[in-house]
Amino acid sequence: MRKLKAIIALLVIATVAFAGLAAFEFYWLSPTEIFPSPRELTIEKGESFRSVAHKLAAAGAIRSALAIQLYGQFTGTARRIKPGDYEFKGGERIPEVMHHLVAGDFLVVTVVIPEGLTVNQIGERLEAAGLVCQGDFERAARAGRLVRALGLMPLGAEGYLFPATYRFSPHASADEILFAMLSRFFRILTPQVEKRMFELGLNARQVVTLASIVEREAKVPGERPLIAGVFYNRLRLRMPLQSDPTAEYSLDGTVGAAARAVRTPSAFNTYEITGLPPGPIASPGLKSIEAALYPAQSNFLYFVARNDGTHVFSKSFDDHRRAIAAINKASRPSAARPLAAGRAD
Repeated sequence: MRKLKAIIALLVIATVAFAGLAAFEFYWLSPTEIFPSPRELTIEKGESFRSVAHKLAAAGAIRSALAIQLYGQFTGTARRIKPGDYEFKGGERIPEVMHHLVAGDFLVVTVVIPEGLTVNQIGERLEAAGLVCQGDFERAARAGRLVRALGLMPLGAEGYLFPATYRFSPHASADEILFAMLSRFFRILTPQVEKRMFELGLNARQVVTLASIVEREAKVPGERPLIAGVFYNRLRLRMPLQSDPTAEYSLDGTVGAAARAVRTPSAFNTYEITGLPPGPIASPGLKSIEAALYPAQSNFLYFVARNDGTHVFSKSFDDHRRAIAAINKASRPSAARPLAAGRAD
């Protein structure tokens, strides 16, 4: 009788062990079905692993919430998952699903913001990427709570949205996108940069404003310091900057022909005003900001664009007029026009 009980006990243990192994293989090692279309879920910051496990099970990314909880506790990965938006296509086992969560393989939307864009143009790109409505972004960038908190009023974040490649959650809000772009900008305001601004007698807005004009004028990277130097020379002599991009700029994003814009009164039109405009006209890149901080030393007061994007720099208006005539002679009559610093009429 005692021997029979022992045999029965061994059989029970073997059965339980076999069932456990079968369950382990089914829940932990067997992949789920492949989904017809990807399934998304969001893991919030501070969310419990138990809650995450149930979300994964509800989405069909795993077979059992309990199984992944046991796996997470046993492997120590439960404490290392990262919040974010995830996309699962199915056909994966629990270890693979946990690898995504620990590695932070978020579902992201990549947006490239090149140098020289306005708030309006950045909003267009974000809307085209399916992130936020252009109007919502512009309102947040012009007068939103983040802009007000940073003291960027009354003109808003124009010029401070740092050009870069960004990776956003598809559910990112306008404020979250602004925070990422503004954070990238303010990281470049190092103590060394602040010291240099003090030496120049300029504040951050003035430096960014000048850099934004350089950004819109320069076509060849190596000419940025020279162009910045021309504008510094003009500022020192109290000459109007006479930059076409400032005349073409408007807060609502409309851009007119330069020939007409330079004769249109505007607070930003440096053909009509002396000194810098009240704020930036676009988002400058790092090289343009560096040019505004460290301009080339020269006696140049004028420049005009060649057809290849380079410029002819001149010290006098007579030389400037001759440079324009030479460029016009070498090309079609309508191909060349002064792009900045001293129109020919």
